[in-house]
Amino acid sequence: MEKQTLIANLKKDFPASIVVFFVALPLCLGIALASGAPLFSGLIAGIIGGIVVGALSGSNIGVSGPAAGLAAIVLSAIGTLGGYQNFLMAVVIAGAIQLVLGILKAGVIGYYFPSSVIKGMLTGIGIIIILKQIPHLFGYDADPEGDFAFFQVDGNNTFSEILNTINYIKPGSALIGFIGLGVLILWDKVLSKKGKIFQLIQGPLVTVILGIGFFALTKNNATWGISASHLVSVPIPDSFDSFLGQFSFPNFNAIFSPDVWIIAFTIALVASLETLLCVEATDKLDPDKNVTPTNRELLAQGIGNMLSGLVGGLPVTQVIVRSSANIQSGGKTKLSAIIHGFLLLISVIIIPTLLNKIPLAVLASILLVVGYKLAKPALFKTMYNLGWKQFVPFMVTVVGIVFTDLLVGISLGLGVGIIVVLLKNYQNSHFLHIEDKSNGKTKVKMTLSEEVTFMNKGAILKELDNLDDESMLELDVRNTKYLDNDIIEILDDFKHKAEIRNITVTLVSERGTVENPGSYIDFFNLRAKAKNTTKH
Repeated sequence: MEKQTLIANLKKDFPASIVVFFVALPLCLGIALASGAPLFSGLIAGIIGGIVVGALSGSNIGVSGPAAGLAAIVLSAIGTLGGYQNFLMAVVIAGAIQLVLGILKAGVIGYYFPSSVIKGMLTGIGIIIILKQIPHLFGYDADPEGDFAFFQVDGNNTFSEILNTINYIKPGSALIGFIGLGVLILWDKVLSKKGKIFQLIQGPLVTVILGIGFFALTKNNATWGISASHLVSVPIPDSFDSFLGQFSFPNFNAIFSPDVWIIAFTIALVASLETLLCVEATDKLDPDKNVTPTNRELLAQGIGNMLSGLVGGLPVTQVIVRSSANIQSGGKTKLSAIIHGFLLLISVIIIPTLLNKIPLAVLASILLVVGYKLAKPALFKTMYNLGWKQFVPFMVTVVGIVFTDLLVGISLGLGVGIIVVLLKNYQNSHFLHIEDKSNGKTKVKMTLSEEVTFMNKGAILKELDNLDDESMLELDVRNTKYLDNDIIEILDDFKHKAEIRNITVTLVSERGTVENPGSYIDFFNLRAKAKNTTKH
């Protein structure tokens, strides 16, 4: 039975791993370029993220590799630390810190992000992918793949880059890019439903083969030919020794440098947060609704980063672009992530020359489809229909990610989410019922919530001040389990105002009904003591 299950999963995982491989390849290279690191360092991180982290992780569908969100930190850190070898020492230490975080069970942090923010993160990344891939689709490759920040390393921003594309369109790249996009849409919407062969052979693989064929046929054509600057650029060693020479090793003497430790803690914290957010997001996308053990994920990422730093690789995190591509392609188990890692390893050793014939426009078409599936227009309508408490944090996260970067956008969304919670807490501290009486006095019933804290002071104080003179207030605390001392003091202060304004106050509790109680502080202290006595 287990063998049959393995074979059944492999039929889905292997095609998915090929798609993830083609998505990961340009991102590994592009993120390394955007980070100011050797190109091969991105591939090392992708290989370790796939094979090592994929094997150790408890996630069935998450895929790890170099993260775009760390590119700016890496670029700055290499310069600050005075060399790439010193930076690698920081990566090793960052991995060790992640191990400690996993042991301390810090993975629970990921569960404290609202669903609206997580959905906003997925949608924002989807929009970013679409916007960033438009220039590549037309053959404008000034900004490297993997630069997801609004202000780009080439000096432009996301939108000015798109406008500049008009002046730099390459006919050959644009043609094969749109052909690839058409093939992917046809495969997804029509052919994949026609037979198992179209499910086994994924559209992205066909698109890449067409791209290589187009390059071979048009390479000598002045109009339609695609130059090397618009193709994948995997480092090609001319011997086994030169291949080994691409690996770098940390400067262990730098372990005593305070700057190295500061960078290490920064990488560990940012990489851990990105990973936990990605875990939460991929679990929501997972059609099988698996739940990833977050502490185990931190341990896996820690080991991956230590190993990546030891052999010259970039920092590793779980990455939403690769993970979502895996889910969209039908990946079911961690085999998909592991196989994609082996594909990266085998390809850079055996067929780097063939990989360097793949037009970037073709890979852009694949990423455009991934981005669209993350940011479907229907999701905006769904979030809007859920009400402003869900829609506002969602939109703030989306806009923040598009116009800044991943972590800033999520922080903005989380901040708005917290404000919404505080606002609702402020509004829901009590329920007010007003009844008109025949004697001319207004009777107001105020029922306090289960928990009333200092954050509710303003709302309750406002209601008490708005009471009519000579009215009757019934204060019901029978359902209240916790009443902050700040609220009790407000009620005690109001007692004197009520006497002046001739307001009758009736306190209703599980101990009975008291009209115009002498002291609220004494009353609630006695009630607390009575509850403690009952428990004992």
